[in-house]
Amino acid sequence: MITLNYSYRIYPDEKQVELLNEWLETCRCAYNYALRELKDWIASRKCPIDRCSLESEYIMSADYPFPGYQQQQNNLPKAKREFPRLAAVPSQVLQTTIRRLHDGWDFFQNRGYGFPRFKKYGQMKSILFPQFKADPITGWQIKLPKLGKVQINLHREIPNGFAVKQVRILKKAMGWFAVVSIQSDISISDPTPHGHFIGVDVGLDKYLATSDGFIEPGRKFFATEHRRLLAEALPKAKCYNADCQRKRNVQGTMKRPGSR
Repeated sequence: MITLNYSYRIYPDEKQVELLNEWLETCRCAYNYALRELKDWIASRKCPIDRCSLESEYIMSADYPFPGYQQQQNNLPKAKREFPRLAAVPSQVLQTTIRRLHDGWDFFQNRGYGFPRFKKYGQMKSILFPQFKADPITGWQIKLPKLGKVQINLHREIPNGFAVKQVRILKKAMGWFAVVSIQSDISISDPTPHGHFIGVDVGLDKYLATSDGFIEPGRKFFATEHRRLLAEALPKAKCYNADCQRKRNVQGTMKRPGSR
């Protein structure tokens, strides 16, 4: 099975942009609430049995289960009745938000570092639509649950034999993007080694050096873009229009190194 991710620029209208921003903020609140429940459970299991802290101690019932993914996911219907704001977001989007938290928790359990952190306002930059009953892309539009049809710049067609599995909506400084994950049941056989073998070493002074004596000089993409970014970020006259233009220049300069 082959899985590919294609990134497309999308152009939602004003109502869709407002709805997407509201969904991102709602998912952020749900993420922080689930993380708070997780941290409270951990804190309640760390206090001594025979004494309490002089300042404060968060105590939970001894039979209260660990707030794992299944439990927090099953609590979502009850939370929607108490907080109608959650009902506006597609159910699967909320479930993937909780899944994201527990993926971070599992990483912390396995590695011993990287405990999940609370997300501040504006730090939730993406939401995931995990599955679709039919192909959501028709022509130059993509149809998303509870959002409707959104204009998409389909600069690369979906290859034949591939089906759309999930779509992630990203909010960036320059606009909105849709990362479309496609899958196919095509199996590719392992290639048979042939031809002339060479060794390749990637270094800092030289970009690469091969065993045949070929040396590629080092590149300085990020150094050039960093100097340009510093030049754009220099303070200028305090004018609203000038500040807005300077902000756009900085955002564009920050985008260019990532597109190399």
